[in-house]
Amino acid sequence: MQLSDFDEAQNLVELFLKRADARGETPFLWAKHEGEWQPISWAEAARQVCLLAEGLRKLGLKEGDRVILVSENRPKWCIADLAIMAAGCITVPAYVTNTERDHTHIIEDSDARAVIVSNEKLGKALLPAVLNTDRVGHVITIDTFRMPQLGIETDCHAWDDVASGDVAAAREAVDARIAGIKRGDTACIIYTSGTGGAPRGVLQHHGMILMNVAGAAEILAHDFGWEDEVFLSFLPLSHAYEHTGGQFLPIGMGAQIYYAEGLEKLASNIEEVRPTIMVVVPRLFEVLRTRIMKQIEKQGRLPNLLMDRALSIGEKKAQGRESLLDKPMDLILEKTLRPKIRQRFGGRMKAMVSGGAPLNPEIGVFFDAMGLTMLQGYGQTEAGPVISCNRPSVGLKMDTVGPPMKGVECRIAEDGEILVRGELVMQGYWRNEAETARTLKVDPADPEGGPWLHTGDIGHLDERGRIKITDRKKDMIVNDKGDNVAPQRIEGMLTLQPEIAQAMVFGDRKPHLVALIVPDAEWMADWCKAQGKKFDCSELPNLPEFQRAIRTAIDRVNKDLSVVEKVRKYAFADEPFSIENEEMTPSLKIRRHKLKERYGDRLAGLYRS
Repeated sequence: MQLSDFDEAQNLVELFLKRADARGETPFLWAKHEGEWQPISWAEAARQVCLLAEGLRKLGLKEGDRVILVSENRPKWCIADLAIMAAGCITVPAYVTNTERDHTHIIEDSDARAVIVSNEKLGKALLPAVLNTDRVGHVITIDTFRMPQLGIETDCHAWDDVASGDVAAAREAVDARIAGIKRGDTACIIYTSGTGGAPRGVLQHHGMILMNVAGAAEILAHDFGWEDEVFLSFLPLSHAYEHTGGQFLPIGMGAQIYYAEGLEKLASNIEEVRPTIMVVVPRLFEVLRTRIMKQIEKQGRLPNLLMDRALSIGEKKAQGRESLLDKPMDLILEKTLRPKIRQRFGGRMKAMVSGGAPLNPEIGVFFDAMGLTMLQGYGQTEAGPVISCNRPSVGLKMDTVGPPMKGVECRIAEDGEILVRGELVMQGYWRNEAETARTLKVDPADPEGGPWLHTGDIGHLDERGRIKITDRKKDMIVNDKGDNVAPQRIEGMLTLQPEIAQAMVFGDRKPHLVALIVPDAEWMADWCKAQGKKFDCSELPNLPEFQRAIRTAIDRVNKDLSVVEKVRKYAFADEPFSIENEEMTPSLKIRRHKLKERYGDRLAGLYRS
């Protein structure tokens, strides 16, 4: 396998079939069945991709039709994704946590002609949306389960019935079709939350993902060597980060992909699978760091001493203050503590790549001190999604996100915003010209160079060309798992409740959302009258029954929110947000930085209580 393959390939299916032909009957996709890891070979995956692709065409789907894919991570997610593209259609991945309303929006916005759903549990939120929108012509089920009547416009099919036929004829048809699919053609539409709340469909073209894969593969080949790599997939494949880094990167590298059984079994899966590369989010590292520290604390004086020395050396290394005096202890740690830590990660981990959300530098220093290489990347769905990544050959600096990857142009605007350009930049948002024009802008002085993506992040390039992000221009919340959440939409839903006048949602880099609440004064007066209480704004927030009333209002909103959007806890503001106290702009938008300055400690305390 050559790095040049990524530049020569015209589409993702072509790259996959080239790898499958070369790898043949060697293992490709692994999943657990009845307690045992079972593989699907490259050749078998290729056969299934071609048969399903031709099955989709026989159903009447044609070039450019959108097909929604709703499934947990599993081999047939990958096969379905490739088959949709091989049929000339466009994959529309959807989160398994989506509500019926979320699915309705995506079906209507994408104008999807078919959906593929894995099981009955996921069908409970999806199928009512299919029924109500009356647009989807075909529902294909991966597992067998009882289907409701979806109306005369929708046909239901079992996966095995659609993915059947003559393999040779199917492969010939796929080869002929993909010969006409070019790098600039749309491969998938990945929906990401916008500041207005309604998810926007990012048009990801084949070349965008191929360029991302080429850049990541070049880093791994140059800095770590490229052998028979093993990936463990556990982040949602509906997220651009896992879709590119956890699926198409291993495909491009001819690697094996194991699908984790879930977060609760991830630690044991890591030890069983012994991956060489993992695509992860910061939250996982935080959990693992806490777990490792607690285990070491219980092991007595010597292990704790070794841990302290390892962290001390790690901090010096991160600050560029390495000392020859530390070498003997470093050698001792390499023979004692570090091998035990590495064994918990399977013992052959080359690199763990963190992305999807900002990584606390302390976490990076910790794992580096434990002898595990952590690379922090940076990007967004609109960029395929990887823009930059740390790499040892340039120097791992944990407060940066590394230099731009191969083929990525990066510059800093006058206001400090990070701008990027190249084949990795999206073609725009699906049917959203206004937002596309706001995000993609061509430089009049260099119109031939293509549009610059305005990332919405503020930062600069350091002396070695590494990107350092210092602030967020946009208000989007990115939780510790990398999920994007639009706060304005949730805040708007909260303030529609009669009990709530104003609200600010908080949760960047946190495990869940909390809110700052200003109760409605008129509602409070009515409530006090009904309860026989004195109307005292300073005392009411201390009353348990008043707190329960506000909690009930928040819970009403939570019923219509996805898991990552739900508000778990709340705190009361001391007074209403206003222009006078500088907590609102003249156009009556809340000033988040002011509210965080004033109430940051109170909101942070909600995660400790």
